[in-house]
Amino acid sequence: MGRQIHILWTDDEIDLLKPYILFLEEKDYKVTTAANGADALRLVEENDFDLIFLDENMPGISGLETLEKIKSITPSTPVVMITKNEEEDIMDEALGSKISDYLIKPVNPKQILLTIKKNIDTKRLVTEKTTSSYQAQFNQISMQINTANSFQEWVEIYTRLVYWERELETSSTEGMEDVLRLQKTEANKEFSRFIRTHYTGWFSRTASDAPLMSANLFNRKVFPLLEQGKVMVVIIDNLRYDQWKIIEQEIGDLFRTDEETVFSSILPTSTQYARNAIFAGLMPLEIQKRYPRLWIEESDEGSKNAFEEELCRAQMQRLGISCSFNYEKITNQRTGKKLVENYRDLLNFDLNILVYNFVDMLSHARTEMEMIRELAFDESSYRSLIHSWFQHSYLYDLLKHLTQHDFKLVITTDHGAVRVSNPVKVIGDRNTSTNLRYKQGKNLNYNKKEVYEVHHPEEVYLPRTNISTSYIFAMNNDFMVYPNNYNHFVNLYRNTFQHGGISMEEMLIPLSILSPVR
Repeated sequence: MGRQIHILWTDDEIDLLKPYILFLEEKDYKVTTAANGADALRLVEENDFDLIFLDENMPGISGLETLEKIKSITPSTPVVMITKNEEEDIMDEALGSKISDYLIKPVNPKQILLTIKKNIDTKRLVTEKTTSSYQAQFNQISMQINTANSFQEWVEIYTRLVYWERELETSSTEGMEDVLRLQKTEANKEFSRFIRTHYTGWFSRTASDAPLMSANLFNRKVFPLLEQGKVMVVIIDNLRYDQWKIIEQEIGDLFRTDEETVFSSILPTSTQYARNAIFAGLMPLEIQKRYPRLWIEESDEGSKNAFEEELCRAQMQRLGISCSFNYEKITNQRTGKKLVENYRDLLNFDLNILVYNFVDMLSHARTEMEMIRELAFDESSYRSLIHSWFQHSYLYDLLKHLTQHDFKLVITTDHGAVRVSNPVKVIGDRNTSTNLRYKQGKNLNYNKKEVYEVHHPEEVYLPRTNISTSYIFAMNNDFMVYPNNYNHFVNLYRNTFQHGGISMEEMLIPLSILSPVR
């Protein structure tokens, strides 16, 4: 049996309410009574009530005064105001003081019971419904995980898991959240196996099952929109699908979704490779060969994404796309604010591409700063932090301004990130790349069962730095650590969010096409 619900009922005619009290006690509610505001406040200080019924018209301390003091003592306890007075200003004052509900006298027992269930039992009932619904789908999702053999099937699995992750999170069902976490881990293992089997084949000239990927994203999804009018592309670096669903929820009143697609980031799922591929419309090896000046090797100094605008212009020229084009990279509050202040300048271009680096910067800061790690200690809190950022961001302000204009909005990303927890040992020379989720180098030493290895990078259109260069990719929630100072680096990077390897969170990423709501 669950904990007994404890109700405080305050009314100066409490003796006349005895039938109601008995009715509630027969329903297994515990009811404490008070005949005035002073007694009610004393009881509130001494007890933890689940719900408070409060008469609006009492001698001495009025109901509204009592309400204000109750909220200062226990802000989260729901208070239901009971009144004979239907005057609008009194109800406005009560509602402004954050009452949960109000009833007009005379009330009947069914009204009282409905109010209790609405204010106390709703969360429990929603939790029970959510839990039972996920339990009912658990076996179905498990069967999908075991039999999935196409990219689209994995998109469906991942989007369903993200849906239940958010549902269980809001309903506070810790036990079921653990079950879902285990199911998601199993899904990532099978997804990694799927990628190991199929990824190379996606680049075959005869491939018919290759998904939408980074290098053909603009050609297939963005540039065709120019035939309908102006286009605004917002690329939020390192944005996961579950984080996008939070942002989508926030802008639902501003924009309607015309199309939502989950596409595949290329490997490595890192900014240098995936975002350059998006802007160039080419795979990294093709960029290196065609535009050697615009491809920066991992061992080279400087930004690896310094030529995005040039790569995009080159892609448009190659495809014969002639339109006015503007590119902006927003890396701090100052540039974000300036863009909002001058947002009308964007309206002069047919195509605007805006790159926001905040989420990626947050991910790196979380790795390096203990305080940020505490704020975003797991996926749920990480989503919450992204939510808070977006609500107060200049990007949100910009989107609000733009709703008054006619254009297509595209929101997407270059890759996602996964929380890593399991270290795997890798040995390489000093020229081996430093990323925790993939390594590029020669003479790499590792356990073949723990990584996806690519000995012929040209097969997946990745560049070589020398003739013996190969790539290896971490899978699931693994991260690569050198044997030197092993324990130090394991403790430093465990439970951080990383990208570059193979997981649903890194590879299955969102693209949404939206229109302003008019």
